[in-house]
Amino acid sequence: MSRPKQSLSQLFTSFGPGAMLDLPTRSVVVAGLDNWDGHRAAFKRIEEPRLTTLLQTVLSQTGRWDPTRPVQLRTPPIAQENRNDADPPSVAVKVFPTWFTCEGLSDDTSGDVRRRRMVRWSELDANGGRKRFQRDDGKKVEVTPIRFVGACKKGHLQDIDWKWLVHRGEKCSEALWVEEHGTSADPSNIRIGCLCGRPSVSLADAFKPGFLGACMGRRPWLDDDEPGCTEELHFLSRSATNTYFPQAVTIISLPIHEDALSASIRRHWTSLQSASNPNFVGILKNVPEIGAALAPYGDDEIYQRILRMREAVVNEAMQDPKIAEFDLLASGEHLIGADRPGEPLFAQTLTVSGSGACLSADGLSVLDRIVAVHRLKAVTCLYGFTRLEPAPTMADQLLEDVSLAVDGAPLGLRSDWLPAMEQLGEGIFFSVRPSSIRQWLQRPSVVDRGNALTTGAAHYQRRHNVKQRFPGTPYVLLHTLAHALMEEISLDCGYPLSSLKERVYASSGGTEGGVDRYGMLIYTASAGAQGTLGGLTAVASRIPALIEGALGRMKLCSNDPVCADHNPSIVNDERSLIGAACHACALVPETSCENRNNFLDRALLVDTIAEPGAAFFDLTG
Repeated sequence: MSRPKQSLSQLFTSFGPGAMLDLPTRSVVVAGLDNWDGHRAAFKRIEEPRLTTLLQTVLSQTGRWDPTRPVQLRTPPIAQENRNDADPPSVAVKVFPTWFTCEGLSDDTSGDVRRRRMVRWSELDANGGRKRFQRDDGKKVEVTPIRFVGACKKGHLQDIDWKWLVHRGEKCSEALWVEEHGTSADPSNIRIGCLCGRPSVSLADAFKPGFLGACMGRRPWLDDDEPGCTEELHFLSRSATNTYFPQAVTIISLPIHEDALSASIRRHWTSLQSASNPNFVGILKNVPEIGAALAPYGDDEIYQRILRMREAVVNEAMQDPKIAEFDLLASGEHLIGADRPGEPLFAQTLTVSGSGACLSADGLSVLDRIVAVHRLKAVTCLYGFTRLEPAPTMADQLLEDVSLAVDGAPLGLRSDWLPAMEQLGEGIFFSVRPSSIRQWLQRPSVVDRGNALTTGAAHYQRRHNVKQRFPGTPYVLLHTLAHALMEEISLDCGYPLSSLKERVYASSGGTEGGVDRYGMLIYTASAGAQGTLGGLTAVASRIPALIEGALGRMKLCSNDPVCADHNPSIVNDERSLIGAACHACALVPETSCENRNNFLDRALLVDTIAEPGAAFFDLTG
């Protein structure tokens, strides 16, 4: 029997451990890492020292990883398409929820009221693969997983105790039923009742605090409960977007110029990084692969090199990974990396030319460097997830789980590795002159707009009890420009917008002579071995013209004046993290955005019909 297939990237964006997934006959929850297929050659290790050290530092400081245990990165178990294994490598799933409703309408259904019986997984026809339920009259009817589940802010997930909900603790052995009124799926039109005749309960009341009772600490993806949870249970539709928010981090692999010994150590860094003395190195040499790579070198020489490499990796992990990426891509070197198989990065710095909107008041181009990135490797690691509210990403702040209203849930209990994937592709990088940004920030209209955006982020923080750091006005400017440019590039080179991704660099060196870094990398990458086709780098030389075209589209939105009039500083505004931005102008698929379509504002790019004076670019020239 063929098994349901899932793409590799979906495991990292939508359907990782703890996420619910609809199958043809039931709903399941993806099992934790301890139940993933790992006993066969179904995965490969990924060596990325900058990422593993960063994860170990962040997760150990927040109590989510043992600091004495090195982080290992592995791909999920991948089934080979050219093999016909009877039992291919796979990711385990568990049936959830375990309550179902019978498809066959009951006898007392009338008019626009539909009443269906509720049954448990254990009551279904075991001989028929539990696809049907045998009614009292002997007829077998199809079943559908119930649409509603309960979850809490700590990531726990459980079946709602429907018996308790109706009877409030009184014992009853009669069957439950769900009654739907009209054609709407709104909870206010759904009631849960019992054949004993007790008054039914409207699901509209399920949203009231405490109505579903206390969370029981259930973790069905781990087969392990966490007793003592004090959170209230929240009512969720199992297909709702707030049932699962993955916590993932992506870095761009950088070329490293090193000798043969360092290269050999780096290929086996996961095993060698924890070496505590030369004798331990000698023991590790008994592993055939490691021994063959390190045979020409002495144990003491290898150990001393490991110490130096470990110190360098730790120093790199203490800073934002984007800093090293920006410094390399904006270095001005004509060729960056090497055009050789196996190299993680190869890029070429182009001649900067500016015209029209890309010229500042002093006649210079606002663009500092333009780089065609012919080859890049992006490594993404999934290290947790949240429910109800998304946690800030590592693009927001390095130490993530501080003062959050929601807690990151674990992917496994005993696993010593985290799932990761390598994606190969191409991209376009360009940096913006810091002097242009500094001059723009001094304008009173820009200060006022920045204050409105900062106030909106503060309102969001208080409303959701989340530590939401405002990334700064320059970040909002560059982030909005990245979205506008991705749409323009998609129209120009043919790549679908959903296949493009962004990395925005907006860090200020402060007032003590530090380095300001402003720019962005727009790239496309896939998990295939061949990478992409080169269509993105082909348009790198036309970046100024593409920017001008993108700005023209941003000047007027089809939702204006509503979009342009939006004020994020209004208290209780549900869109307080964005300014003049909506799905008709600045929002892109969330898989393309590094910040979940937050911190966007067209008014910082161009003059809108409601907010003139704060624009960075001048389209009147």
